[in-house]
Amino acid sequence: MSQDGTGFTLVELLVVIVIVGILATIAIPMFSSTKESALDASAKSDLRNAMTSQEAYFAATTTYAPAAIATGSFTTSAGVVISMSAASASGYAVTASHTASSNTYWVEIGSGNATDGKIQSN
Repeated sequence: MSQDGTGFTLVELLVVIVIVGILATIAIPMFSSTKESALDASAKSDLRNAMTSQEAYFAATTTYAPAAIATGSFTTSAGVVISMSAASASGYAVTASHTASSNTYWVEIGSGNATDGKIQSN
């Protein structure tokens, strides 16, 4: 504190510290959910890429690609795991998840269900 009495008192500094602490308490959980949302978006994007790969193969050959060909035709995002069931001439199923997320996403094509072609989650 200077000679003329200007500056901050200890009480003012403590109030500022308490306010910053309250803001941090609110912001940290929001960041965690935002991070998981980003990881899930990455998994869903790769799932759509797998679907696009299958549909492109189908357009060229009138049958869906075997799992090894379909999953090897595009690069997945870091940490994303794609698994594909055996494809047939009438459809396929793809599952995607991120290793750092607890959510899994899948899609079935040609199943005849109401959810046919829609991305589902656990």
